[in-house]
Amino acid sequence: MSAEQQNNEEVTIDLRRLFILIRKHIISILIWMIGLGLIAYGVSEYVLVPKYTASTQLLVNRKTADANQAYANQQADINAVATYKDIITSNVILKGASKYLANPVTLVKKATPAKKAVYKTNDDGTRALVKKAVKAKPAVYKRESKSYSISPSELASAVSVTTTTSSQVFTLSATAETPAKAQAIANAVAKEFKEQIPKIMDVNNVTIVAEAPKGTKSFPNVKMITAVGVLAGLVISLLIIIIKDLSDTTVREDSFMTNELGLTNLGEIASITMPKDWTFTAKTAEKRGSSRRRV
Repeated sequence: MSAEQQNNEEVTIDLRRLFILIRKHIISILIWMIGLGLIAYGVSEYVLVPKYTASTQLLVNRKTADANQAYANQQADINAVATYKDIITSNVILKGASKYLANPVTLVKKATPAKKAVYKTNDDGTRALVKKAVKAKPAVYKRESKSYSISPSELASAVSVTTTTSSQVFTLSATAETPAKAQAIANAVAKEFKEQIPKIMDVNNVTIVAEAPKGTKSFPNVKMITAVGVLAGLVISLLIIIIKDLSDTTVREDSFMTNELGLTNLGEIASITMPKDWTFTAKTAEKRGSSRRRV
């Protein structure tokens, strides 16, 4: 027998042995898999703090009336996306967004000052009303969301920007402990960026395509963590079974005695099965001995 055939035979025997072990300990393997799967599910569902992510998209689009310059401007806007990505996470933007989140109100209508009535004097000396008096009206503000106290450094770790090759659109994502907070952070940073970018780069070509909706759960992935727990239970149980089997020095086959130890096989003793209703005791032996002596 060649060395290659021997190796193939050993691999076949090992795989056969592994299959026998799995079949023999299938219940313990299932217990390990189900147990670790339940533990992983419980930890991911009830122990780990969930995170929610909300995203908004911004468009870089320079308007021009010259058709010949349209393509050049488009390429310039695409190249500028990488710069905008760095600016949007800078301290200048995040500091303004942090201030806005502390008091998220937007001016809807400016205050109107009071105006006196205007009269004119007629030829006969009477006064005629030209313009009525206007009462003062306060400014109207709209509260966008709940107030959040978030520092610029915390915003830097919560905000991320992703871009697509050859695209003028980039995505701003924010991660927080609640869906509403993630939504507020994403919209606040996008709003601040749009307001500040004309002052920073002397351009006005950024548009918020759509405001961020309420965040969706992004961490933890319960299904994936549970699957990892089940797989870990399978691997751990198999390792324990294999290690126990390798540490067992019991001789299971005659080939080990002849091939490994070099001993000669003189024969085999078959197992003897006694009838269930037959018992051999000392009294039985005495009776058999006395009957033999009488004979």
